[in-house]
Amino acid sequence: MADETKETVKRIGRGQHLHRVIPILDASGKVIDRVVKPLMVEFRARDVFQVIVGASILAIPAGFTEETWNLGEELAMANIGALAVISIAFIALFVYSNFYRGYIQGYRWEFVKRVVVIYVMSLVVVAILLTLIGKCPWGVDNLLALKRIVIVGLPSSLSAAVSDALK
Repeated sequence: MADETKETVKRIGRGQHLHRVIPILDASGKVIDRVVKPLMVEFRARDVFQVIVGASILAIPAGFTEETWNLGEELAMANIGALAVISIAFIALFVYSNFYRGYIQGYRWEFVKRVVVIYVMSLVVVAILLTLIGKCPWGVDNLLALKRIVIVGLPSSLSAAVSDALK
C-alpha cells in the first residue's frame, strides 16, 4: 500500500517513453488519482531534429552580422576557447535543470550525450550556414572559419537547448 503513494517512473505508450507517475492523495493519505508527466531524460532522434531547428533560430541572425565576422578576426584563441567553454557550461546547466534534476543518477550518460549533441549539432548548423554565405574561408584560413563558428555557436547552441526543452 505504501508503494502506491510514492512517485514512480514507468514506460507508457506505444513509444515506451519514460513518465513520472505522481499519486494525488486525499487528506487521509488514500490515492484518489494519478498525474502522469513525461520524463525527458532519454535523448532520441526526434530530439536531434528539434536541436537542429533550434540551433537555426539564432544562428541565422547572428551569422548574418558583420560584427560576428569581425570578432572572428579580432578575438584571441583564448577568448574563443572561453566562449566554447561558456557555451558548454550554459548548455549543461540548462539541460540539467530542465531534464535531469533529481534523476541524474541513472541517466548520466544520457545527460552527457544530450549536452554534446546539442553543442556539436549547433556548430554543424552554424558551419553550414556560414559556409553557404561565404564567411567560412575553408582552405584559405581554417582558423578564422573555426573562430567564427564558435562565436556564432554560442547563441545558436543556447537556442538549440531551449528548443529541445519544448515538447
